[in-house]
Amino acid sequence: MPRTQDDLLGLRAEFPSLESCTYLVSHSLGAMPRAAEERLASYAREWRELGNSAWNEGWWRLSWTLGDRIGQLLGAPPGSVVMQPNVTLAAAVFLSAVEFTKDRNRLVTTALNFPSLLYLFRGQSDRGAHVVEVPSDDGITIETERLLEAIDARTRIVAISHVLFRSSYRQDVEAIVTRARECGALVLLDVYQSAGTVPIDLAAAGVDAAMGGCLKWLCGGPGTAFLYVRPDLVDSLRPRMTGWFAHRDPFAFDTGPFEPAGGIGRFLHGTPAIPALRAAEAGIDVVTRAGIPSIRAKSVRLTSRILDRCAAEEWAVRTPREPNQRGGVVGVDPPHAYEVSRALIEERIFVDYRPGGGIRMAPHFYNEDAEVDHALDSISDILARESWKRFAEGREEVT
Repeated sequence: MPRTQDDLLGLRAEFPSLESCTYLVSHSLGAMPRAAEERLASYAREWRELGNSAWNEGWWRLSWTLGDRIGQLLGAPPGSVVMQPNVTLAAAVFLSAVEFTKDRNRLVTTALNFPSLLYLFRGQSDRGAHVVEVPSDDGITIETERLLEAIDARTRIVAISHVLFRSSYRQDVEAIVTRARECGALVLLDVYQSAGTVPIDLAAAGVDAAMGGCLKWLCGGPGTAFLYVRPDLVDSLRPRMTGWFAHRDPFAFDTGPFEPAGGIGRFLHGTPAIPALRAAEAGIDVVTRAGIPSIRAKSVRLTSRILDRCAAEEWAVRTPREPNQRGGVVGVDPPHAYEVSRALIEERIFVDYRPGGGIRMAPHFYNEDAEVDHALDSISDILARESWKRFAEGREEVT
């Protein structure tokens, strides 16, 4: 049974920064769990007391053990998820194992993908890829039929986001995977904006690979991303972007021909960032306790609350209104949205602003209804008092 809203608020005490602000920016950086400091302190103790022996006391396997814990949240079997420094590198490592041939060279993506990934995908043209970016008519959604039509027998890989970063639009993964299978194409799914707030079962979805990170809804801090590869596919792939951690016997320090490790370990590369992985453990602990179904139920309720208020105030929104079409963010776009966002942040109501996306508000499981109402009341007050005006000067330089 899903936990109740009151149960989830019982976890609020795990996040000390919530005592001094209204935190509605978990889509960008999740609030820091109290235990993250303890995990970082444990890393320092391990380094101080164990020295190099710390590798044999948990550091060496941390990329796998933490990956397995994330896999439990995402419907991925043990041994199919491994940690990465960031999502761009995770995608690059996977793409380095993909061959683009004359007859099958298309990489299909969308114009609303995160810029860092678009830069990476476009760069694959140097390897023979023909990059197809499916456009958006409204800057909020991608028409599913148009995306499906772009996938054909020439397609090698379909690289999409489960939830779009700018608008929180949730793409139809099942339909896209079905079409890709019909055409013999791979699917690489970005779950960065869904992992930890929107349920996803990677194995059941049938995606070939997925990447995401702990920075946002998983409350794990920067430097911790992850890569999933379908278990029956993994050993048929040989990443070109690699390193000593991906070797079959890394401590042999063999300078001869590279022999990749079996399983998901072949998608590693250099030495992992142990402090970041230790800190991320704390967020995964709390999110696991909360449970993704309960987190999603609360997210739908609070984002609906925001959308209802926007309708009443006649503020534009840059997010779909149907719950099954959106993730955990609402893009609120009142008049002077950028300046209003700066005024909110000055009042320690933490949100962010994106051109074309408005003021992004992202209530998480640790937020109270009253915090959402406070933020919305503040927008109304800022507009009524015109206190946004002092943030207008120099806007071009800061956006």
